[in-house]
Parts: sequence; structure tokens; C-alpha cells
Amino acid sequence: MKIESRTSTAPHLAALQQRERWKPIEIGFWLALAGVFFAFPTSLVFATQILITGLFALSLDLILGYAGIVTLGHAAFFGVGAYVAGLLAKYGWQEPLTGLVVAGTAAALVGYLTSFIVLRGSDLTRLMITLGIGLLLYELANRATAITGGVDGLQGVEMGKLFGIFKFDLYGKTAYVYVLGVSFLMFVLARALMHAPYGLSLRSIRENQTRALAIGIPVGARLTSIYTFAALIAGVAGALLTQTTQFVGIDVLSFQRSADLLIMLIIGGAATLYGGFIGAAAFLLAQDRLADLNAQYWLFWLGILLIVMTLYLRGGILGGLARLAILFDRWRKGARA
Repeated sequence: MKIESRTSTAPHLAALQQRERWKPIEIGFWLALAGVFFAFPTSLVFATQILITGLFALSLDLILGYAGIVTLGHAAFFGVGAYVAGLLAKYGWQEPLTGLVVAGTAAALVGYLTSFIVLRGSDLTRLMITLGIGLLLYELANRATAITGGVDGLQGVEMGKLFGIFKFDLYGKTAYVYVLGVSFLMFVLARALMHAPYGLSLRSIRENQTRALAIGIPVGARLTSIYTFAALIAGVAGALLTQTTQFVGIDVLSFQRSADLLIMLIIGGAATLYGGFIGAAAFLLAQDRLADLNAQYWLFWLGILLIVMTLYLRGGILGGLARLAILFDRWRKGARA
């Protein structure tokens, strides 16, 4: 019986191990991001913003794409991380790495505490609660001018040298390498979780929560843990924005930031891990180029782009590329036959 049991589980273990292996295209993706440092030395500040936004979108992908938790207030955790990092630096704690850890922990704590409210009820209930939490924190930041600076933003933020050696320069060289390293670390953790049985259990919950309960998956604990982890990543992204720009604007808590993030994830492709980074790059580059073409009506063209992608690229850019790869493979096999 033991031999039969081991034999029956062997294919599943092999499948999991195959999922966990890094594909050449994944390695190429991160090598390309590293190559940006050398290929675009004058655009590193903008590239850093794309990376931070991509990391932020990754945090949304974990709860929306994998766990199916709909939210309109994810910027709340981004803002908490941004303000905590800014306040620490303003009042003397200027070491970047420890400040990043504290900011991420603070965002995770807020995520854990609010998860008991957010995860109750239907999708519509979650939408309204997350939106309410986001608006509440925004108004608190607006009113607490003595602490946050209100609409003028938190000023006087000065960061110390990274590892006590590398200063944050105006060209964004230190900032880009720093953000890339942190983003890669967060991505590796997220990837390991999503490719493990834990990630498969989240997909099961997303598809059918009742069935997931029936087969013994602790639904409540799973959703709480992934919501907290996503809040941590969002807080880290917010802290990175503060540390690299040395300023915190009240817009870090705005509804518009949450809405833009959702658009980015749709453009890139949900439940892919890489979709957040691809979507962030596509959105910010399109925003930059369209604003140059017509600064007044660039949202019109962005709206058309979003409609076209939603109608004809189901699954976003990565979903479209995956379908093209399948069609190409079929064509190649047909040509050989």
C-alpha cells in the first residue's frame, strides 16, 4: 500500500517541481530589467517609477488574480507604507533598509486588522468596504496636517546612504538598483508561494469557495494570510516610492491610484505574477507618450486602448501572447505534417 501511495503521488510531485523551475523567459525578463541600468542611463528615474508601480500591481495580483478578492482601496496599504517610511526618515530614522522593513510591517498589520472586515460578505460588500477604508485613510491624512502635511504632502524627508555607502543621486542610479533588488526579492517570495500547494489552494478558493471548504482547505486562514502578505508588498512599494523621491504626496492614498492599478493589472494580465509589471510599463509609457501628443485629452486615447485590449486581448498582454504562442505552435506542427 505504501508503494502504491508513493507511486500515485509521484506525478503530482513532478508537476509541482516543474512549475517551480524558472523558465528561460523568466530569467530573461529579470536580466532585461538589469540591462535597463546600462541601456537607458538617462531614464532611470522613470524606470524606477515603473518598477515600483509594477511591484504594487503584483500585490494586487495576489489577492485579485489568485485569491479572487475584489478591492477598490488597495492604495491604502501603499499609502501606509509611504507615510511610515517618510515619517521615520523625517524624524531621524534615515537608514533605508530598516525603514523599509518597518513600513512594510506597518502595512501588513493594517492589512491583517482590516482583513476581518474586508473578507466578510460578497464581492460587492468587499468593494464597498475596501473603498470606504481607502477614503477614510485619505481623509485622515488630509486632516492630520501637523503629521502628514495634508494636501501639501510630507516634506523634509531625507534618506541616508544605502548600506552606508551609496547615496541616492539625482540620476536615479542607486534608486534603480535598490528598487530592482527589493522587487526581485518580493517577486521570488510571491512566486514561491503561488507555485506551491498554497497557491493552488488559493486558485481553488477563487473558483469555488464551497468546494474548497469541502475538501478541507482553511478558506478563512488562507484569505487572511494572502491579504496580509499582499498588504506587506504594497507597503514596501509605497516605502520605496518615498525613499527614492524623498517626498510623500497625499495622492498615495487616493482612489485614483487604486483604479489605475486595477487598469494596469487588466492590461498586463491577472494571475500571471508578471502581468503587474508588464501592465505598469504599458500604462505608464502610454500615459507618457499620449500626454506628449495631447496633454488635454490623453485619457480619451487611453480609454480606447483599454476598451480594445479588454475586448480583443482577453487575459491582457500576456494572455494575448500566450494565445499567439499556441497558434504558432499549431501552425508549426501543421507545417511539419
